Amino acid sequence: MREPTVRTTLRGKGTTVTIGGGGPTVLIGERINPTGKKRLAAALQEGDLSLVAQEAVAQVQAGADVIDVNVGAAGVDEVALLPRAVRTVVEAVDVPVCIDTANPEALAAALEELRRAVPGAKPLVNSVNGEERSLGRVLPLVREYGAAVIALCMGDKGIPQDAEGRVGVARAILERATGLGIPQEDVLVDCLALTVGADHRAGLVALEAVERVNREFRVNQTLGASNVSYGMPERDLLTGALLAMAIAAGVTCPIVDAAKVRPYILAADLLLGVDEYGMRYIRAFRQRRQAG
Repeated sequence: MREPTVRTTLRGKGTTVTIGGGGPTVLIGERINPTGKKRLAAALQEGDLSLVAQEAVAQVQAGADVIDVNVGAAGVDEVALLPRAVRTVVEAVDVPVCIDTANPEALAAALEELRRAVPGAKPLVNSVNGEERSLGRVLPLVREYGAAVIALCMGDKGIPQDAEGRVGVARAILERATGLGIPQEDVLVDCLALTVGADHRAGLVALEAVERVNREFRVNQTLGASNVSYGMPERDLLTGALLAMAIAAGVTCPIVDAAKVRPYILAADLLLGVDEYGMRYIRAFRQRRQAG
């Protein structure tokens, strides 16, 4: 069962978000990602960021606390476009951003643009993994810009197939990060949800890893929950069920489509005793009824 973790603080243009410490689950909005979104991918290829701004606003309205920004589409120059996308998001919404790229040059450019656009901002970097190449290029940027970072539980041999292996990768990344002077509270572990369509035990392995990371390190954890349902019918049902169990196990800031799954998350928070008097749950219910 989830217990209080360390507190991770992120700062946007006008909003400070605290993750963990026994507080409510924080939602990282996943919608600004061209994977599987032909319209967004086409717009990014044309350098058109209007959809990025629209998605940022819509996600905050749906309850996202942090906005993930990913422009990794075929034919896109990430080094040039990612900084522009980050500025577009921070001009559209006040919440913190999560800069999502596997390109260290694009990451550096986006972090520098954010520093200019919003002095004092503290973003989340998505992500570093256990490969030496990633550790050596991403963690120094995280330290230099005072960011927080998501640590993916995968290494030189790929994604471990068992919980023990994923916990081992998390341990190695945490040791490397803290050795560089990055506070442990600024490392958010992602135990990686894989699709149950390929392996019916994939959800169980992820949950076991989450529970063990929570017990051993007491750090905040994220999870790309929708991955678990890829290729399966009624995806929202599977994703929502995983989210409830993952939050109980130790996930404090999942990466989600807030418009689809926020009710599941609010229900889990209420049942875990972190929504005092059920006020967040009731307020969201009333908002949905008025909108409908």
